[in-house]
Amino acid sequence: MVAEALSVTRLGKKFGAVRALRDVNLSVEAGEIVALLGDNGAGKSTLMNIICGSDSADEGEIRVSGEPLESLTDANRLGVGVVYQDLALAPHLSVAENMFLGSEKKRRVGPFTVLDRRGMAAEAEAAVGELGISTLRNVQLAVARLSGGQRQVLAVARAIKRASSFILLDEPTAALGPKQVDIVLDAIRAAKAQGLGVILVSHDIPSVLKLADRVVILRHGTVALDRKPEGMSVADVMTAMVGEE
Repeated sequence: MVAEALSVTRLGKKFGAVRALRDVNLSVEAGEIVALLGDNGAGKSTLMNIICGSDSADEGEIRVSGEPLESLTDANRLGVGVVYQDLALAPHLSVAENMFLGSEKKRRVGPFTVLDRRGMAAEAEAAVGELGISTLRNVQLAVARLSGGQRQVLAVARAIKRASSFILLDEPTAALGPKQVDIVLDAIRAAKAQGLGVILVSHDIPSVLKLADRVVILRHGTVALDRKPEGMSVADVMTAMVGEE
């Protein structure tokens, strides 16, 4: 039996009189890519914020690898990796330094504690190698010198390195060209191959239909569709998103 990386049960959230989420049920197995789709205002951002621990639900529960998630502290402890649209990269730092941003490795030099740049570079090279990401082979390169696709891949690789259960990706292929999109999709496939659950939020429906194992569509704060993508067209997805027959 495949382990469940994420379980969302009867989740509800209100903002004043507005019900943003209603009775949302969602599961992601280890090594499964689930595309989370929906029109603007469907509830995707609210659900993402609750899953990654930066907001709380009014009803229901979230479990990661069987343990409850109720806060950002829980999300970090349970190994939830997140890639936001702004990527949160430091352009003046190297690829390796960005991989460890906020969790830098340190070493002792006599009575002093200093950054272990050599150790970070070695671990970053190993992580990139395990993912098969040739485009980031030079981990000493400053992020400012990377292309848009390389920056997206770096953000995904960092999330994969830190995650132990699943990663949540917010529009990882936005504003990228076809070749750059392929590089990012390969990194996402690498996360799946490592046994991580993946939630992919995207407006790039053609790519989603090729990549995802399941498609979940939110409409007006509730799950309108949850199925495998086989046999689905872009038109089918758009129809489910807007609720037209």
